[in-house]
Amino acid sequence: MKEYIFPYGDGSVRAGLDEKQVLGVLRGHETPPIADIRAALWRSLNEPIDSAPLKELAHAGEKITMIISDVTRFWMRQDLVIPHLVDYLTDECGVRAEALTILVANGTHAPGDEATLRRLVTDGVYDRVRVVNHDCMADDLVYLGETSFHTPVWVNRIAAESDLVVCLGACTQHVMAGYGGGRKSIVPGIAGMQTICRNHAYSLDPERLRSNPRIGNGVLEDNPLNEDMCEAAGMMKALFMVNLVMNARMKLSSIFSGHYLTSWLRACREVDRIYRVDVPERADVVIASCGGYPKDMSLYQGTKTIDNVESGLKPGGTLILLIEARDGGGHPEYFDWIRDLTAGTIEERLRTRFTVPGYIFFLNCEQARRYRVMLLTGIEPEIVKPMGLEAFSDMDELLKSANLAGKSIYVIPNGSTVVPHVMGEGGEK
Repeated sequence: MKEYIFPYGDGSVRAGLDEKQVLGVLRGHETPPIADIRAALWRSLNEPIDSAPLKELAHAGEKITMIISDVTRFWMRQDLVIPHLVDYLTDECGVRAEALTILVANGTHAPGDEATLRRLVTDGVYDRVRVVNHDCMADDLVYLGETSFHTPVWVNRIAAESDLVVCLGACTQHVMAGYGGGRKSIVPGIAGMQTICRNHAYSLDPERLRSNPRIGNGVLEDNPLNEDMCEAAGMMKALFMVNLVMNARMKLSSIFSGHYLTSWLRACREVDRIYRVDVPERADVVIASCGGYPKDMSLYQGTKTIDNVESGLKPGGTLILLIEARDGGGHPEYFDWIRDLTAGTIEERLRTRFTVPGYIFFLNCEQARRYRVMLLTGIEPEIVKPMGLEAFSDMDELLKSANLAGKSIYVIPNGSTVVPHVMGEGGEK
């Protein structure tokens, strides 16, 4: 037996496994972190991809909006980047601090309080620059038009009326949009509820109750969510992207700035290089951690790890996920969908009143039908039982119930930065 260590919340959990059954311990490819973030950022702003340097786009006397991610994306540590980006805009571009607004792209998430905002941008920036929460239900959103997917694009007025919008985000794989970051700063980041729901409704197969086969981790081509998001972002009158990529240890390793699409696509390629891990075969069992807090803060956020690692699991296999979920389901609405699940009304509600938490809930139920999904978590077992998920509070008890004897296993200490790729199966699922 060998002991394997998995991040869990703010600590770790140990699991004793028969080493002979472990096909491999999967980690993203080693990539050094950026040693000097300020120098790397400024170089990226001065030598952007398919764009003029930022100092030629942002000018004194103009209104500039910087869009940043909310606290659910704090793992990207944008607080280490924002002060340098603000300095560039003020010192290199001559933008007055009073003319700069930092807009938090909450999407449909709850707004952060002052303490949260200070954590996101640092005290020094918060005391110097106006920081505002986006509200997707605000009554002063600006209409930009309709995409070819018939999505009405409503966005935050501050951004819409700015002379330049600078988006700061991190790129990673995403089960609905193919990849996160980039254009997602606009939709869903600063969009209206109507826009977000219309776009995200493409997650469902229009013909029957299942996830749309055209979406998936790493899938961009012919993905209606992605293409709709790209069109919506293109409606902004002046957009400049700063795309961050984290290495397998969740340290900032690359910054790609410039054109709102091509700079982000370059970041997507780097994400694949780091996170995609070739494996010879699928395993009977995958044991994965979300990577600890804040990645495992809730089911709504942490089950993204399932989206990443299931490509290394045999159909009908066992997926063991270590997810503390101190915030339970996460979004207040997440567990509300249990009523529709048990009443048989989940399709009707998703079709007529689609919400992102509802879809993530549905996706988790779908995954529980494909595999045996066992959670080491702080959530009570009876809460997730109707979803088909099994919850345990003790790792030894979970492993005993999993009956691992004779089964092949992949160990993934941080499932948020690993996407198994079975050689010969192709690059997309």
